[in-house]
Amino acid sequence: MGRPGATAIMTELRNVEADLSRFRARVLVATLAVLVCFFLVAARLAYLQLVRHEDLLEQAENNRTAIVPVVPNRGLIMDRNGIVLASNYSAYTLEVTPSKISNLDQTIEELSQVLDISARDRRRFKKLLEESRSFESLPLRTRLSDEEVAKFAAQRFRFPGVEIKARLFRNYPYGELASHVIGYIGRINPAEKEKLDDSDDQANYRGTEYIGKLGVEQSFEGQLHGTTGVESVETSAGGRAMRKLASSPATPGNTVKLSIDIRLQSLIEELFGERRGALVAMDPKTGEILAFVSKPTFDPNLFVEGIDSENWETLNESPDKPLLNRALRGTYPPGSTYKPFMALAALETGTRTPQQTIYDPGFYMFGNHRFRDDKEGGHGTVNMYQSIVQSCDTYYYMLANDLGVDTIHEQMQRFGFGELTGVDILGEVRGLLPSTDWKRRAYKRADQQKWYAGETISLGIGQGYNNFTVLQLASATATLANDGVKMKPHLVKEVVDILTHAPTATTRESVGEVIAKASNIAIIKNAMVGVNLEGTSASAFRGAGYTSGGKTGTAQVIQIKQNEKYVASRTEERFRDHALFTAFAPAEEPRIALAMVVENAGFGSQNAAPIARRVFDYWLLQQYPSAEDIAAVQTAQAPAPIGKARSLSEVPWPPASLQAGTPHP
Repeated sequence: MGRPGATAIMTELRNVEADLSRFRARVLVATLAVLVCFFLVAARLAYLQLVRHEDLLEQAENNRTAIVPVVPNRGLIMDRNGIVLASNYSAYTLEVTPSKISNLDQTIEELSQVLDISARDRRRFKKLLEESRSFESLPLRTRLSDEEVAKFAAQRFRFPGVEIKARLFRNYPYGELASHVIGYIGRINPAEKEKLDDSDDQANYRGTEYIGKLGVEQSFEGQLHGTTGVESVETSAGGRAMRKLASSPATPGNTVKLSIDIRLQSLIEELFGERRGALVAMDPKTGEILAFVSKPTFDPNLFVEGIDSENWETLNESPDKPLLNRALRGTYPPGSTYKPFMALAALETGTRTPQQTIYDPGFYMFGNHRFRDDKEGGHGTVNMYQSIVQSCDTYYYMLANDLGVDTIHEQMQRFGFGELTGVDILGEVRGLLPSTDWKRRAYKRADQQKWYAGETISLGIGQGYNNFTVLQLASATATLANDGVKMKPHLVKEVVDILTHAPTATTRESVGEVIAKASNIAIIKNAMVGVNLEGTSASAFRGAGYTSGGKTGTAQVIQIKQNEKYVASRTEERFRDHALFTAFAPAEEPRIALAMVVENAGFGSQNAAPIARRVFDYWLLQQYPSAEDIAAVQTAQAPAPIGKARSLSEVPWPPASLQAGTPHP
């Protein structure tokens, strides 16, 4: 038998060996695990360093840097003489990002204790909030002073989601003057954003929050916007810019130079006074528009920062419709200003000769309907010249019946009536030049589609279905003055490249010659000269230092029953007749032609022709009417005095009331 102690020792040795064996196994497993992990780390490192190096380097660089768009300065808009009509200025803005604020109303209340936030600021912000997305930064206060910026900076930690930004603002130094021509800019709305995202200009509008909304600002957006630049900046872990690494500067927008004379535009708007209406004056030889007036106007500065609901309601719901561009989109019966074109149609078709006469007893009977002449008792025996000079309605009732509606349509369409002129701003309407084919397409019922012979009669004096824009009437008058050559009207004279300063002139585009004999056009122009010398507008042009041609017109707003007589004093103001006038000068070699309407003003000779006289005096003689003369034209209660005109050099520009050159409040 062995000794018990020896057995214990052997058992202990075997246990130690087993423990060592297990330990070695564990060490081996651990070593293998470490090696595997090391291999995986090495493989991953190799993968990241070799395979994904470029990708990860780009991500790291993106985390360290940020690409910031640099919004370009918007281009200037000037008149033909270089007077700036739209410019930019820099100011600080208090911006709020609604998505970063839990309680927006409370934040605004707390901000109002630091900075002055008016009720108008709140209304404008509310309107912007309704139109924008919550993650966009919206202006709550604009044009902060340095003191206000410092005051907010000291309290900035209290307002996450609120910051101060330096922005460029659009400024229209002359306020309401020529606002329908210039237009305005406003914040890009969701529909415009979606359209930009689908266009080739998407990259060029990164960081841009404003876009042209109306007039030249809208139609020449591509020229005015410029090219967006980029800056690469190094950022901190919190996303704050630390330093600029690289930059590609933005290119400002080009300068758009208009053909209008802003001083002439200002004079016409002043002559209109508080009356509603429109006037378009153009150069017959080139198609350049010299004045493009729509009254009443509006202040485009109201829209730049986002118009508040109160001002929007005032403009949008006003019965005077100040937002309506009456020269481009308003349509009116041309009244007696249509008669020269009707007479030319008669000559061209051989329906009348200049010497042929008719007898006017003061009415024209067609069936059982009596079409009254404007003169009680009639004009007696009149030929074509007298029919235009005296504005004899009966002559043109008969002529319209002899021509027929479709012949009238064919002849008038050549002058652009019922057609788009192609002017270089958006929003033009076509108007209405009736024909039998038009009526068939316009109505659904068979009895409505039929053209009745009696409907033709009133077309001869510019009534009935006739409805045209003042721009169309001005273009047609310019074509007549230009001996039948129709030039395309345009508002932009040239675009000046911001880098090279090289101007690109607007092409003088001739639409084509109207097929009319020069001798026939001469007959009509001579009769229109007679209107201003001895006819319905002779008093307005008495003593003028030039010879001009013109035609007065009065257009009905509401139809008067056959046995009723129109009396202006018994008619509500907005239902009274419109006053119209077309003219050109000098008659020998016309340099200006115009068409105008003064809404609900009555006779064109009293309410429209005096304005045209001052326009011609300005353009041809460089004369500016006196304050007394302007007041007399505005009231139109008596013939305005002539002879108190001043030289343009004696009249300061800009008027003190306009305060040009300072940012609009």
